[in-house]
Amino acid sequence: MTSKQRAYLKSLAANLDPVFHVGKASLTPELTNAISEAFNNNELIKISVLKNCMDDAREIAENVAERTHSQVVHVIGKKFVLYKPDKKHPQIVLP
Repeated sequence: MTSKQRAYLKSLAANLDPVFHVGKASLTPELTNAISEAFNNNELIKISVLKNCMDDAREIAENVAERTHSQVVHVIGKKFVLYKPDKKHPQIVLP
């Protein structure tokens, strides 16, 4: 992913609300499956890491991206954005 594409996805994600919250239990298989299922409807997902989670947001983002075969767009503080293009009907066209 180029920096121009990443910047475009960041601008799209700015208006998104977090769809999932990672809490005290950190990254569970159930949460990973739910995020994977959410990619069926959305190509861009924002996830929030709650204050009671002791793990680093960047590590969680990288683990989720690896497990769901998506890409980390960016991590800011306790929030991160993931992107996974739809194979058949992409909604987001990257520049």
